[in-house]
Amino acid sequence: MDLPGPIHDFLLVFLGSGLILGGLGVVLLTNPIYSAFSLGLVFCLSAAQLLIYVGAINVLIIFAVMFMNGSEYYNDFNLWTVGDGVTSVVCTSILLH
Repeated sequence: MDLPGPIHDFLLVFLGSGLILGGLGVVLLTNPIYSAFSLGLVFCLSAAQLLIYVGAINVLIIFAVMFMNGSEYYNDFNLWTVGDGVTSVVCTSILLH
């Protein structure tokens, strides 16, 4: 994600302050309902950041697989396997549902 500097800084400060304030709200709020809402805020913000980092790691793994010598993997390469068939049936049924 190639964002300009000020937008990146704003998002970093916004998400970081949301995590800090949400964590403080979990600990310091005496009403359990408000504390649960604060925990939900922390979870949503951390899940968004976690998805970004997991996506970056997946891209790195894909690059590593692309740079490997894959000739020994294609000796027994079947174009259509049982898993492909099951996956296509499930995806088609979800799409048509």
